[in-house]
Amino acid sequence: MVKVRVSAHVIGLLCCTALAGAAQAADVTYERLLNPEPQNWLMNHRDYAAQRYSPLDTINKTNVKNMKLLFAVAIGGSAGNEALEATPLVDDGFMYISDHWGAVYKIDVRSGTAGRIVWKMDPGQERLDRNRGVALWGNLVISVTSYDGRVIATDKETGKIVWDKNLRDQPDVELTAAPLALKDSIIIGASGGDRGVRDWIASLDPKTGDVKWKRFSVPAPGEPGSETWKDKNNAWQTGGGAFYVTGSYDPATNTTYWGSGNPVPGYDSFYRPGDNLYTNSLLAIDATTGKFNWHFQYTPNDNRDYDETGTHILIDAKVNGEDRKIVSHAGRNGYNYSFDRLNGQFLKAGQHVGKITWTKGIDPKTGKPIDYDPNRDVQIYAEPANVNDDKATRNVCPDNAGGTNYWPAAYSPKTKFVYIPELEGCADITPDYTRHVKGKFDGGTYVNPGRISSGIVMFDPVAGEAKKRVDFPYPNFAGVLATGGGIVMTALLDGTIVALDDTTMEELWKINVGTGFNAPPMTYAVDGKQYVAIASGLFRNAKNKLTKAPEAKNQSNATMIFVFGL
Repeated sequence: MVKVRVSAHVIGLLCCTALAGAAQAADVTYERLLNPEPQNWLMNHRDYAAQRYSPLDTINKTNVKNMKLLFAVAIGGSAGNEALEATPLVDDGFMYISDHWGAVYKIDVRSGTAGRIVWKMDPGQERLDRNRGVALWGNLVISVTSYDGRVIATDKETGKIVWDKNLRDQPDVELTAAPLALKDSIIIGASGGDRGVRDWIASLDPKTGDVKWKRFSVPAPGEPGSETWKDKNNAWQTGGGAFYVTGSYDPATNTTYWGSGNPVPGYDSFYRPGDNLYTNSLLAIDATTGKFNWHFQYTPNDNRDYDETGTHILIDAKVNGEDRKIVSHAGRNGYNYSFDRLNGQFLKAGQHVGKITWTKGIDPKTGKPIDYDPNRDVQIYAEPANVNDDKATRNVCPDNAGGTNYWPAAYSPKTKFVYIPELEGCADITPDYTRHVKGKFDGGTYVNPGRISSGIVMFDPVAGEAKKRVDFPYPNFAGVLATGGGIVMTALLDGTIVALDDTTMEELWKINVGTGFNAPPMTYAVDGKQYVAIASGLFRNAKNKLTKAPEAKNQSNATMIFVFGL
């Protein structure tokens, strides 16, 4: 697919009058990132704790029923498979978002009646790919080009590129996750693992883009963890372990928490015997040095594509009457986990999806699957004995997309619950030893034999229990927003956006806009008025989950930003 551009660099001042009328915006300092103003959404998860909670409450349980569409903005190119997966950022009435070409937009949303594009930075990416957003640091917008592995800093006022660094150390490396801006560094995660990439996480100097440190998720021979790659295929060189969801950060300990993706080839664990560290793991990383302070591996020797890159939420909670600093994660493997984030001690796990067949449960002492056998190099868990045989098909629940995935959960400090966007469905997975081709290193195939549905689960991360749930007839690839107004919002692949009561989980408001959602909702305010924004447009893997929903087969794709308010 060829994309037509006005410029291969910057389409700078698209609207000179908009820039002329805009007051010089304040720099996004570390202090502002630590304590974001209620009206703003300054980073991907809104705060370093990745709670995706906004204290705004003028849209609340009482009046959300009156919410309506106020305006929409079309962004992206003209390709039919375009999608938007980014969370819009808002700083004092200006919105910043990226599309799947890696282009970055600054949009004036101050009027509340229209969104006017101020500038667009087009990096000249030659092929569309997933892109989950930008970061703000000082007077810069930090973005990535997923397909060609670049990190770019753009002047927030002018739209001109300040620096442009190419981090592509392997042919198929992608940069998908929104960057994480810290005090004096930008954390970047590499992805593309399923194409046979050995993935990494890196720290960049925000002023120059120079790499300060870089750490691979799959160790080289002789490094700690390399003993868990017991094959003779040099599988570590193509071992995966992607980082495609932005991590969280604890400023008190200078620790950043990231989840890593599946080992590769994804469906053939016989090719890579051993636990395959540090894939499918929670990594607590020293933000200054890149050292792994501690780790926990969720599903050793995985062959179901159960990445655990999803949000790792930081919560201060009472556990057995004691103040604990925990990290909570809704797992793709169907369980929600909580740990002491200071030392990695496993605390609790509980099932958050309706049906799990791959294991009989989680060991309450270790956090490992009950059927994990440390004496086996190739795990079976609760599946048939031939689970790893070539061309042996078995049915797995949850399916390969998982019980949840890259779409984020949210946590409300008011209710003390995590709201998990979960998927319900199963897949027929077939290992295929011939599918070990560079650039397509999946090691097998999958088919969804039945319809995929979804739900929002209200989960107690301390007790490890699901308290309530609401079910939806279509998959959720968007994620969740929680607010001080007592509402939880999400969106579905069929174009439905819904607001729920954060205590009863009753539906309070709903609209269908006719095109599906692959990006999370967020909220912001201008001059005291609260708005809710969400980007639409489905990527191909999301569209595939609608194949068993014939009523949606002719649904059109549109890359839009929809903004709602009272």
